[in-house]
Amino acid sequence: MGLKIKLCIGFVLVSCSVWSQDEPYIRSFPEKLTVRLGMQNTSNSFTVFNEEDNSEVEFAPNNKTYLGVSFLFRSIELDFGYAPNFLSENQDNDGSRLFTLNFRMFLGQWMQTLDFYNQKGFFANIEGGAIYFPELKTLKIGGSTSRIFNKNFSFRAIGFQNEWQKKSAGSFIPRFTYYYTRFSFENPEALVNTEHTLNLAVGPGYYYNLVLAKHIILGAGGTLGAGMHISSSNGDTSANFLAQAIFRTVLGYNSENFFTGVNLNAQVLAYEDDETTAVADSLSFVEFYLGYRFNAPKKWVEKADKFNKKYGLD
Repeated sequence: MGLKIKLCIGFVLVSCSVWSQDEPYIRSFPEKLTVRLGMQNTSNSFTVFNEEDNSEVEFAPNNKTYLGVSFLFRSIELDFGYAPNFLSENQDNDGSRLFTLNFRMFLGQWMQTLDFYNQKGFFANIEGGAIYFPELKTLKIGGSTSRIFNKNFSFRAIGFQNEWQKKSAGSFIPRFTYYYTRFSFENPEALVNTEHTLNLAVGPGYYYNLVLAKHIILGAGGTLGAGMHISSSNGDTSANFLAQAIFRTVLGYNSENFFTGVNLNAQVLAYEDDETTAVADSLSFVEFYLGYRFNAPKKWVEKADKFNKKYGLD
């Protein structure tokens, strides 16, 4: 091999090495205001297992598909969702409703989420068919607190695309989860009209962002946890062991301004309600989304810079 060819190969290898070192793991957008639109198939369903005869009944909300809009700036992400009746899947939702509100905030390597679900109208899916309960309502309020250990891993890149993962990275992410749920049944003949539950779980998790190409990312991960389920109805209170499983997968396209992708997420909180009954409380969604980043007002950027500098969040 000639000297010139060896020199050329060496130059290319050194150049690639230098470029790889200079390329940042994460591209953030502190100067941008992001607007994100999504169509999401979502639900908070409950599956009841009878351990005596191995039967099960799933209580699934009537409303499922909703439109969501998100506004993102710096560490704050706010998401609104509503299930309109003009969507074909929602046209049989007489007297039912689904409203969701989600909030996510990042403080350094801490991530805080808050969720609100208000549902009315459920189908009880059994082997012989489905029975509709328009009087059944649930109200769920809760969220999670997580710690992202690897600074080179971006959860925002697979959450609401408020960052761009430029190089592949993963992170250990432990999570503390807490949800309060109120079940209401507006039927005077019902034995239990209202039940209150509190689910608490903590556990380790791991997530990885794989950069398939310059603009394409595949993110996946999960959390396994354990904790306690506390329920109260008719003046009686009980506490039982609770198991938690969370899984998330994202395939997305990202650029300086435009982004789009598909997001799948599922969370199951399983517990025994009594000696013969087990319940799986499931939060799940499949979403297609697209968004665009606009230049934020200079005053917003200046105030955010001052706030971050004051509290050491830079």
